[in-house]
Amino acid sequence: MGTVDLTQFHQTFFAESMEGLDGMEAALLELDAGSTDHELVHTIFRAAHSIKGGAATFGFADVAAFTHVAESLLEEVRSERRPVTSDLIDLLLRSVDCLRTMLDHTSQGRPAADENSEALRAELAHLVETGTGVAAAAPVAASAPVTVAAAGWKIHFTAHPSLLQTGNDPVRVFHELKQLGELQVLRVFTVDAVPDEFAALDPTQCYLGWELTLSGNVERAAVDGVFEWLDGDCELAIEPLGAPAAAPAPATAAPVALLPPHPVPAAAVNGVSGHAADAGSIRVGIDKVDALINMMGELVITQSMLSDIGANFEPSQLERLREGLQQLERTTRELQESVMRIRMLPIATVFNRFPRMVRDLERKLGKQVKLEMHGEQTELDKTVLEKIGDPMVHLVRNAIDHGLETPDKRRAAGKADTGTLTLDAHHEGGNIIVRISDDGAGLNHAAIVAKAVERGLVSPGHDLNDDEIAELIFQPGFSTSAKATDLSGRGVGMDVVRRNVRDLGGSVSVKSVAGQGSTFTIALPLTLAIIDGLVTTVGNERYIVPLISVVESLRLKPEAVRRIASGNEVFHFRDEYLPIMRLHRAFGCANAVREIERGIVVVVEDEGQRVGILVDELLGQQQAVIKSLEKHYRKVVGVSGATILGDGSVALIVDVGGVVRLGRRSEQAAA
Repeated sequence: MGTVDLTQFHQTFFAESMEGLDGMEAALLELDAGSTDHELVHTIFRAAHSIKGGAATFGFADVAAFTHVAESLLEEVRSERRPVTSDLIDLLLRSVDCLRTMLDHTSQGRPAADENSEALRAELAHLVETGTGVAAAAPVAASAPVTVAAAGWKIHFTAHPSLLQTGNDPVRVFHELKQLGELQVLRVFTVDAVPDEFAALDPTQCYLGWELTLSGNVERAAVDGVFEWLDGDCELAIEPLGAPAAAPAPATAAPVALLPPHPVPAAAVNGVSGHAADAGSIRVGIDKVDALINMMGELVITQSMLSDIGANFEPSQLERLREGLQQLERTTRELQESVMRIRMLPIATVFNRFPRMVRDLERKLGKQVKLEMHGEQTELDKTVLEKIGDPMVHLVRNAIDHGLETPDKRRAAGKADTGTLTLDAHHEGGNIIVRISDDGAGLNHAAIVAKAVERGLVSPGHDLNDDEIAELIFQPGFSTSAKATDLSGRGVGMDVVRRNVRDLGGSVSVKSVAGQGSTFTIALPLTLAIIDGLVTTVGNERYIVPLISVVESLRLKPEAVRRIASGNEVFHFRDEYLPIMRLHRAFGCANAVREIERGIVVVVEDEGQRVGILVDELLGQQQAVIKSLEKHYRKVVGVSGATILGDGSVALIVDVGGVVRLGRRSEQAAA
């Protein structure tokens, strides 16, 4: 019989282990000092135990060794021999971070252990060995398991026939026991249920039992930990060496989530881990797959009907043809929606990183913060989800660092000591709206205006409304912090947030009330694969301008255009002069309209800068499925992709920021 190639299960192990660490972290954050919440402690222990078992199975020795020590410490907490303290929670959270790094290194084929992980493992081991922090416990009941070390143990282990079917393997148990001490097999025997005829043996059933001795200074808890894998799948009796033999009894250990002998079905989890999402894969709910299959069935039926009409077409079938085309349109639209839903994941994968961050920041800054999260199951495209994390991290850090006050300042302002930070996500129209709100001091309007005057962004004495003042914080390098910190205030913040959000086709704005707090609102498209665009013509070509960048379109009279000293053309638009970028000149289009009065100027905005793009005419608005031009041809400056129009022709999608830069260079060259 050939050996099984375990590498095929590695990716499943890494994904599940990262999800287990997320669960550990969430449970640790809920755990309070002095808590006796057995369910939370049990959840934490379970995750560590499963990771240890999987790592040992796949030969990841460093990960297994680290989790073994962490598990020993958690066992002391679980058995109430060690109290839960703030320092212990901090240590275990550091262990979670360390394990994430070790698993990440292992998945990349790099050594898992390094100087930091070994130092932390030694710290955990020292704590376990010294027993520091062991609480005075009530007398142990007679039925409680023995936890002291003995010279050795005699183990009577009888497998239930179904043991192998649950993914358990006695060889794995023996391997774990050998790590604890000297293991000897005294006797191997068969159970009563074994068939008399060899041909009747079922290879999926286990008919064996073992009598073992484990010699060495081994704690009973360590032996029990090995057999926790086999809950309900064996009969087990463990006695100190030299003690009278006891009758075998069913194992009483709690169930453990084992790594399955095959990859978890994709439908098992509708989402990805915030720490372990593989960039090249995605887990999809079975309901989404079913919907896709149903739509494909409808499409096959419609195609069959249209083929029949085409093969035997007569004028009398025109109405039937029209109905078939309408059905094809409906089915195609529903199929498109079903396909897009496959890429949709809950924003909880981003939100879940913030409880830990808030805990760390409130301790570092001496503040008290209550985090509220709403709409965690709101779904958006996986690509958008992966890229929105960093902007949100910056906004959350800013809210805690600059927005929320310290307890003494909040008391002086008549507020509760604990500030509230709220994350909310919901659908609004065709967008996802994400709001980050705090009940802190709000924006310091006076400081913002003073800084703007100092930098020459605003004239002294110029009156600004609240929205205009709030908009100033998005200027590059703008900061009112008296000093830079490692959290924020370095002068490179909100402008980067806005740029990153705009790169996703979204927008970010802020509303603030002095003394009551601030709300940052991020509007994001549901997906980056489809955009709403304005179809334009330039000469013999057609271009699509993303609607999110379009401010207005208008016709200009010749006298409305002025040529400045540099040779560039500008026009007056809402109390400011905007430059005109000739798209035909930027892309070298033939037969394009040259006279401005015959064309249309589309006003677009990029990073707060507005320009007018000259096109021949507007053909209308439509959704465009983005195709990568770089993948199929090469990268073109000023073009973000291409799409296929209804008549089968190709239209290029304008990269507004790139066209602005390209147009400026062309205008200067022409001048």
